[in-house]
Amino acid sequence: MNCIIIDDEAGSKQLEEFVSRCSSLNLVGTFNDSFSAVEWLIKRRNIDLAFIDVGSMGPGSFDLIGSLDNSPGMIVVSSTDQYASKAFDYNVIDYLIKPLNYARFTRAVDRTLRINSYKNVLYSDDSEVFIRKDSTLFKLKMNDIVYAEALENYVTLVTMDRKYIIHYTMKVIGKQLPSDLFTRVHRSYIVNKRMIRSINENSLDLVVGGTLKNIPVGKSFRHILLNDINIMEKKNYFTFKLANA
Repeated sequence: MNCIIIDDEAGSKQLEEFVSRCSSLNLVGTFNDSFSAVEWLIKRRNIDLAFIDVGSMGPGSFDLIGSLDNSPGMIVVSSTDQYASKAFDYNVIDYLIKPLNYARFTRAVDRTLRINSYKNVLYSDDSEVFIRKDSTLFKLKMNDIVYAEALENYVTLVTMDRKYIIHYTMKVIGKQLPSDLFTRVHRSYIVNKRMIRSINENSLDLVVGGTLKNIPVGKSFRHILLNDINIMEKKNYFTFKLANA
């Protein structure tokens, strides 16, 4: 797992040592303040984990890191448990109390690995999810979901014939939908890649029932979308023509 450390210069040394001893971790950056880390994370989408010393960085780090669409998992390090309640409000993976113990550190890393392995389970045609609407649970097949749209503090899940408005955030929904079937194309939209009919410069068309639904594509998401789909390259196309001539 790619990870970063957000800690003051003196405090980061022990974390760097522990990370170097853990074969499942690859340290790609150490930052002395949360703002620098966030500016860097905005440009990266392959960071799995951030170790945050809340004592030196302050509880505002949770807000900064947690606000990112591509926020990594967080393990908090602190000399006190006074920030624990706020930390777990942001779904941090673990909360480590100083002085750090390597055995305890590895348990936190193992927990992260288990969470990531669960999230990375590949989609199958039989994949299902239950969503809660009021006091009722509805079962949906993953491949029946066409797209998800953000509506302030709610998300609309659109299928071929129904809409479900649920009290979730796009960030949470994005982590629940399998990445091999869904991709985020805009701050307000996650789409089913199987339903894409065409991709334009700043939008795409989805098949919804018997009609097309035009969805905007955000500038920062376009290159991710194009890298996430199978595009026939010219050299492969001409090879195919020659082979079948």
